[in-house]
Formats: sequence, C-alpha cells, structure tokens
Amino acid sequence: MYLCRQKRIGRMEIKQAAFTLSAPMVSMCPKDTKPEYAFIGRSNVGKSSLINMLTNNKKLAKTSSTPGKTLLINHFIINKEWYLVDLPGYGYAKRSKKEVDKLDQMIRGYILQREQLVNVFVLVDIRLEPQKIDLEFMEWLGVSGIPFSIVFTKADKLTPNKCRQAMEAYKQSLSETWEEMPPMFLTSAEEREGRAEVLDYIERINNEISK
Repeated sequence: MYLCRQKRIGRMEIKQAAFTLSAPMVSMCPKDTKPEYAFIGRSNVGKSSLINMLTNNKKLAKTSSTPGKTLLINHFIINKEWYLVDLPGYGYAKRSKKEVDKLDQMIRGYILQREQLVNVFVLVDIRLEPQKIDLEFMEWLGVSGIPFSIVFTKADKLTPNKCRQAMEAYKQSLSETWEEMPPMFLTSAEEREGRAEVLDYIERINNEISK
C-alpha cells in the first residue's frame, strides 16, 4: 500500500476534468508520462456514475441503462496532472465470443503494457456475494503484479450494517488466497459517499511517485 510522507492540508480538489481520447489499443493512448488510474468492473456495476461523482461532472462519462457501452480505453485528464482511465466492463453475456475476446485482449494489453498505470480500481456491486469473475480478475492482477484496490459501489442500496457484512464476506473470500488485503472503499454515486477517501488515496500515490 502506498504511503505519503508529506504532510498535506485539505483534500484533493477536482478543478478540471476533461475527456482526452478513446483508444482501441494501448499503443494509441496518450504519449505523455502522467500517472494513470484505471477503473474497471462487471457491466452495470455503476462505473460511469462513480466516475462522474468523483470528478463532479455529471456528463463526463456517458451513463446508460444498457450495460456494456464502454468499448474503448477512455482517458480523462484531471487537473492537468493525472489521468482517470475508463476501461470496458467485463462479463456482459450478450456479446459474441469474438467481441469478448477482442475486449479482453485490449483490457489486458493496456493493464500489462501501460507503464503509466499506477493503480487499478476494481468496482464491485456491494449487493452481490463475491462473484467468481471478479475474484478471478483480481487474482490475475495479483499474479501479474498490478497494484489494485476494490471499490464497492451502490452502498445506498443497503443499510450500513448490511454493507459492513458484505465487505466482511468479501474479505473472508479473499483471505482464502490473499495474505494481505488490497485497499477497499465503500462508495455511493447517489449519496457521494466514499468520494473523499478515493481521491485522497489517489493524492497520496501521486505525492509518493512525484518524489
């Protein structure tokens, strides 16, 4: 886990958030060296809503009632300092095997080859019991040596006690294969819960790698 040795006053403020580009492959991503934070999860996990909540921009990431709309690697420049990267969701059953394989290749290519990537935020619906597809994806990140965090979404759909129970169930499931737990965040795009914690975490990493 990243630690910040510098004393900071106040929280990260998102003063500017803008779409940069959409890329069909890692070689077409931005050429600069700014740190990148990727967001990914199963289709319909609430990724676009979370991104819009974090950036204080309801129109930044396109939300849709139809799962699986993100098909490219989308870069958003934040405060002209770092990139928020919106990756396609996985596990959307209505795609053909050819489409699934193409998206999988694009996602894995970006995660494994992108040197600017410093953390992957894996989004998980807090209402669901641990899903095999999520656990396998996290296992792959761990084996590949990719730093990642878990972001539980839609916390407003459960009581605080139910949320705690769900997070404990997830920790229990992960403890079967992981010696150390990844950072975890409880969020709600509707209630703006968890925003400060996620942004503070990004701020700490940015401070650490800028030394």
